Amino acid sequence: MVVPYDGQTFASLRMNALQNGRLFKDPRFPASDKSLFYQNNRIGDVIWKRPQELCDNPRLFVDGISAHDLNQGQLGNCWFVAACSSLASQEVLWRKVIPDHKNQVWHNTSYAGIFHFRFWRFGKWVDVVVDDRLPTVNGKLIYCHSNDPSEFWSALVEKAYAKLCGCYEALDGGNTADALTDFTGGVSQLINLTEIATKNDGENSKELFERVLKVHNRGGLISCSIKVTNTNNMEDKLPSGLVMGHAYAVTDVRKVKLGRGLMATLKSEKVNMIRIRNPWGQSEWTGAWSDSSDEWKQVSKSEREAMCVVVQNDGEFWMNFDDFITNFTDLIMCRLINTSHVSLHKTWDEVLVRGSWRKDKNAMRNRAGGCANNKESFLQNPQYMFKVKKSVDEVLISLQQKDRVATEKEEQRQNLAIGFDIYRVELNRKFRMHAPQQKVGGSTYMNSRSVFQRTDLKYGRYVVIPTTYDANLEGEFLLRIFTDVPCHCKELTADVPRRTCCSCLCGSYPSLVTQVHVLKAEGLAVEASETNYNPYVIISCEGVKVRSIFHQRTRSPVFDTKAVFYRKKLNQPISIEVYSHNMMRDTFLGLVTVSTESGDIEETLQLKENANSGANTLPGTITIAVVSSAMLNGI
Repeated sequence: MVVPYDGQTFASLRMNALQNGRLFKDPRFPASDKSLFYQNNRIGDVIWKRPQELCDNPRLFVDGISAHDLNQGQLGNCWFVAACSSLASQEVLWRKVIPDHKNQVWHNTSYAGIFHFRFWRFGKWVDVVVDDRLPTVNGKLIYCHSNDPSEFWSALVEKAYAKLCGCYEALDGGNTADALTDFTGGVSQLINLTEIATKNDGENSKELFERVLKVHNRGGLISCSIKVTNTNNMEDKLPSGLVMGHAYAVTDVRKVKLGRGLMATLKSEKVNMIRIRNPWGQSEWTGAWSDSSDEWKQVSKSEREAMCVVVQNDGEFWMNFDDFITNFTDLIMCRLINTSHVSLHKTWDEVLVRGSWRKDKNAMRNRAGGCANNKESFLQNPQYMFKVKKSVDEVLISLQQKDRVATEKEEQRQNLAIGFDIYRVELNRKFRMHAPQQKVGGSTYMNSRSVFQRTDLKYGRYVVIPTTYDANLEGEFLLRIFTDVPCHCKELTADVPRRTCCSCLCGSYPSLVTQVHVLKAEGLAVEASETNYNPYVIISCEGVKVRSIFHQRTRSPVFDTKAVFYRKKLNQPISIEVYSHNMMRDTFLGLVTVSTESGDIEETLQLKENANSGANTLPGTITIAVVSSAMLNGI
């Protein structure tokens, strides 16, 4: 679904302009300093001109769209230009951002001085309308522009994005990951290349290359940069020709055959290569595999032509992937998550939920608890439960905060530092967590618009807690969870079971909450066929049963299974039964019963035939931990 930005509908605005016989002038983004700067004019006399005032034959594209079209202007928005360069290399993606491009032209009867572009923002595609008046000084575009003076797609996309962000100045010093997400609706991941380079681990390098190659081949967008530790070194040129603090676009990734003629066919040696573009349109890498380096003599002419190797200072160059890891510090990969049910590639199930951090003096209603460092308030944050139904599943989680750059007040323009933690909880949890549980993952806290984490999780139920780093900060967020099979994500809003008239009158409201953790079993009975030995446990309390998955071919399973019970009949013990899963009929292996009258326990118990006190013992032991609280919000 596409929604009009700021209530402006392209079709109706163009129709009104045509009927009135006047070119469209956007009242929401006027041709004035208000659209250029937050406050003061930093450029001088700016004159806004339409493309036909700058050239004789303005067009959106000249000879198609290409990463070579773009050049950075006076804004420090190399991050945006790098993202546009990546976008230009993927036709499926730029057609989304630039809709109906064949009809967005100057020389036909439908021209009304109005254009529109689409960006993915906070979970939906928004259609942004702009007029085609562009800021110039001395008859030249001052911001993003194409090499060909009659091509204007990059300048107009930049204007629409500036409108979305509040003004052109808002694009100064932004984040490439944000632009990549806005262009695609994908999820962006920041990878620290320095850590890989420091380890000097060839296997990690090869594994990363395969991941980058897969993202590229499946239409994702990629960017890279060299981090600066001193702002005085921003955009300093290194002896290698690379520029510090500068965003580059990755425009190709491939394995290149070495050798010529028959040797190239017979020889299986390949080198992992990556092609990079500088948004300045100049200043290239001068090391191995640079445009004129001797390394290219190892590659056949046909292979070089397939790679579009050009010997000129156009800002685009190739690097060996190992050199890339050594010389760059940050890699941003924007994955396009395939949620189609009809696809040759892996598909994902997506859950998208919107939430907010809101502070309240009442701790039970407060939802702005800050990160885990804030021990008293951390668990007051919003909590979302999801399930992993496979024995092990790859899970992708993205947390995005609502953009604050367009805010008029300077002190509110900075993004909040955000992140999330993932906890493995009881298989039957329905209410909010009130005590820390097993942390199994989480993101790094960053003051970026979004954070991302990829992790492998085993079967079970999990709670993800999105937070700001500091407590008592308010904002809106978007949480996206991708799994192989539906994860049934939902927000946990209730703290304890709800009281009803019946429970109050009959005295049947719970008075104790108990958590049972079955850790492991050892020495279970041996069956005739070892291959069919697949133990699992069932935890039962007051008619409620929780069953673990079965563990294949082991007599000493590590169950690591939890259940939580809100109890009304405290005199009834909790039973834990062990079975072996079989094709025809499951085999009972023994049970133990637990009374919580003695308080919290952690012990290893001998399996028995039944719950009677004098029951015969069976081979095997089971190790459990039981915690109870008279406060229903104590666990």
